[in-house]
Amino acid sequence: MKFYYIVDSQNKGRTVRSILKNEFRFSNSLIKKFKYHGTVYCNRIPVYMNHVVETNDTVEAEISFEETSKNVKPVKMDLCILYEDEYLIALDKPPGIVVHPVGMHSENTIANGLMHYFISRGQQIKIHPVSRLDRDTTGVIVFSKNEFIHEKLSNQMKSKQYHKEYTGIVHGCPIEPSGIINRPIARTEGSIILREVSESGSPSVTRYNVTKYLNNAAMVNFILETGRTHQIRVHCQSIGHPLVGDTLYSDIATELISRQALHSHYVSFIHPATDQIVTISSPLPHDIINLLDSKKIKADKF
Repeated sequence: MKFYYIVDSQNKGRTVRSILKNEFRFSNSLIKKFKYHGTVYCNRIPVYMNHVVETNDTVEAEISFEETSKNVKPVKMDLCILYEDEYLIALDKPPGIVVHPVGMHSENTIANGLMHYFISRGQQIKIHPVSRLDRDTTGVIVFSKNEFIHEKLSNQMKSKQYHKEYTGIVHGCPIEPSGIINRPIARTEGSIILREVSESGSPSVTRYNVTKYLNNAAMVNFILETGRTHQIRVHCQSIGHPLVGDTLYSDIATELISRQALHSHYVSFIHPATDQIVTISSPLPHDIINLLDSKKIKADKF
C-alpha cells in the first residue's frame, strides 16, 4: 500500500516527518514503523524523517512491512468470509466464540482462526479487530489488515461515519415503536463483566425501531451511535425489555434460545483505500429464525 504527496510551495522546508503527520495523517506509532522499516522515500530515494523537502519533491510512504500477532496461536477453523480485499476482511461470527484471546479463551477465538487463515496463504498479518462482538452475539465483524486501515476505520467510528445495525428479540412490546436510549453506561462495581446504567458512566446512545410485534415480544432494529461494552443488552434491560435469552441482564427464563437473541446484521463504512462505500450484511442465524418461528413467541397477526 503506497501513499504519494507532491510538495507545494507552502510546504517547502518542512521535514518528511511533518509531511507524514500532517498531509498523510499518519499516527505517531505508524510513523515509527515507517522509520524502523525504512519505507519512506523522497523522489524515490530512501530518506530519514528529518529530511527537509523542496517544492515539487515527491514524498512516498509504503506499507510493505509484515506484522504478526505473536501471542495469537494459529488454529484451523471454518470461517465464513463475507468480504475480503487486500486491506480488510469481514466475517460472519457464530455464537459461542470470543473475538480475541483473553483469560481462559486463549486458542479457540476468531483471532486464532484468522491467524491460521493468513498463515496458510503465506501472509504475515497482525490481527486488528475494528470492532468486537460479545461471545454469544452473532453477525458481521470487521478486521483490518494493517494499522493504517485500522486507524482510519476507528476514526470513522468516532465521527459516526461507520454505521452498525443489529437485530434483537426483546421481551415485551415497547410502547414507543421507535426511539433513542441515551443513558450512560459504567462497569458494575465489584464485577469485571457486568455493566449498568450509571450517571458516572460513559455517554451511550442507542437508536431503536420495532420491526415486528410478536407474542409478548418484539423484533427490534438497533443502531449504535456509541460502542460501549454490552451497550444494547444494558440499554434493553434499562427500559424494561431485556433481550430474550440474555442470562446476564434478564431473569426471565427461556428454553427457546440458548443465548441472547442479538445479531449484527449490517455494517457500512467508507473504504480507507478507495473512498468507496462498503456495505456488508449477514442473514439471521438459524437459532434466531427458529425463535421467531416458535409457537410460543410467533404472533398470529402483524
